[in-house]
Amino acid sequence: MTTIASLGRRKLGRRGPEVTRLGLGGAPLGNMFTTVADEDAHATVDAAWNAGIRYFDTAPFYGHGLAEQRLGAGLAGRQRDDYVVSTKVGRVLEPSPGADTSIFKIEPDLAAVFDYSRDGVLRSFEASLSRLGLDRVDVVLVHDPDSHEDDALSGAFPALVELREQGVVRAIGAGMNQSAMLQRFVERVDLDCVLLAGRYTLLDRSGTALLDLCAERSVGVIIGGVFNSGVLAQPDPAATYDYWPAPPATVDAAQRYEQVARGHDVPLPALALQFALRHPAVTSVVVGARTAAEITFDATCATHPIPATAWTQL
Repeated sequence: MTTIASLGRRKLGRRGPEVTRLGLGGAPLGNMFTTVADEDAHATVDAAWNAGIRYFDTAPFYGHGLAEQRLGAGLAGRQRDDYVVSTKVGRVLEPSPGADTSIFKIEPDLAAVFDYSRDGVLRSFEASLSRLGLDRVDVVLVHDPDSHEDDALSGAFPALVELREQGVVRAIGAGMNQSAMLQRFVERVDLDCVLLAGRYTLLDRSGTALLDLCAERSVGVIIGGVFNSGVLAQPDPAATYDYWPAPPATVDAAQRYEQVARGHDVPLPALALQFALRHPAVTSVVVGARTAAEITFDATCATHPIPATAWTQL
């Protein structure tokens, strides 16, 4: 059985917990794009655990609470001090029959309403604890405040700082698909970590300046979206890039990386995953999976030997 224990753990920022270098991302457990059976979701969490993963990231938005429920069920019965969980705030789930469920294949009975106020953050946090079945969450991130920067600065972050000062959570941060606003947050708020999705990959290195700033300020960095939603896992004309059909030029670029990987007898996903892990600012990489086989393969990729000549060629 492949294990990532050989990669060790790293402390998430100055105050945060130690996390495994590979984490399980929870979005697919919320039926993102494809319906997942409860038993498959449970098996995915079990397989992640068996591979040595002890960091699990989720959010209320993922399946409008479903991903949190499934993660909590999968972790039930395990020693709480043995693993780290992060969830997010910024969307409050409200009853709304017929609501738009966006990319999640779920019954449309809840709406995810943006709310970055102090009250909204506290409500969201308490609801997450209930869905997870936990008495505490280790890390809380402000989720996707792209159009709500001022509200996040005036409401969400002060509320999270308060929770951290009270010892309710160990680390706070923000999770986004862009780096520019995260840079501003790092400059203006005493954050422990950031989660950057899709902007530090083989195909998109626009997050490099953010990573350098985080290294300078001892802010932990969690990288998501290392496969850019699919094209760096399977670079064919039907691939997706950032959740949309991949442009031909992007597919061509991914296929060139695949040629490099094949030339060194390395799976392309291993090259993509370990590229992110190589940056000194990166604490952990989270990968989404909807089956046990997927997360087991990802763990294999995280530990697959890659010769130095491959990185030199890149």
